[in-house]
Amino acid sequence: MIIDTHIHLDDDRYNEDLDAVIARAKEGGVEKFIIPGADPSTLDKAVKIAEAYDDVYFAVGVHPYDKEAFYELDFEKYVDHKKCVAIGECGLDYFRLEGSDEEKAEEKRVQKEVFAAQIALAKKYKKPLIVHIRDASNDSKALLLESGAGEVGGVLHCFNADEQLLSLADENFYFGIGGVLTFKNAKKLVNVLPKIPKERLIIETDGPYLTPTPHRGERNEPLYTTFVAQKMADLLEIPRDEIEELTTKNALKLFHIS
Repeated sequence: MIIDTHIHLDDDRYNEDLDAVIARAKEGGVEKFIIPGADPSTLDKAVKIAEAYDDVYFAVGVHPYDKEAFYELDFEKYVDHKKCVAIGECGLDYFRLEGSDEEKAEEKRVQKEVFAAQIALAKKYKKPLIVHIRDASNDSKALLLESGAGEVGGVLHCFNADEQLLSLADENFYFGIGGVLTFKNAKKLVNVLPKIPKERLIIETDGPYLTPTPHRGERNEPLYTTFVAQKMADLLEIPRDEIEELTTKNALKLFHIS
């Protein structure tokens, strides 16, 4: 069994064939799905999907690109829902910083403020974090450590292969591995993968994005976690069924899913 720990089933690109997407995944051995809370405008849709399918869960959170929406989001409306398993996707993303040095500094300040607030909510409600980090490893790691985020732990979604983040395994954090592992230009992640403790590996798609080889250019979907599992098995020289077993066990433990 495989768990897709990060799949945006609330994205409009799944509107026409969601039943078929989930059916294909289940036929291929993908049994559970977690929708991250990235865009508050689609959160109610994510909840409805989780309510409609027994094996679909969701998280509540605000992506750094949508940080302004954080102050309007009623977390308490969602966090006690029986299908809510995490806080996030939240974090820091400096990839699109623009403007003067002062404007960039202010953007970073606000992102940190919103991220810290979501870490505090995770601790308050005892939910793990789904953490987004892009071009912001130093600040992200510092904030996670300073805030005591290890109390609840979480996953570094779409792990960026930055070795300085590996020590977060000791702080109750897991590493989400997706289709990037299959890319030709993923040498850094390929080299870092064996350094990640096996008990800290989980699998994701980030669908509809980051579609793995051999389906690059197409919409990503949960079934394609099978390509990630196979690539991981090849690189670690472990049978694929063992990869599926350990990553599933890790995901169930992290997200407190029975």
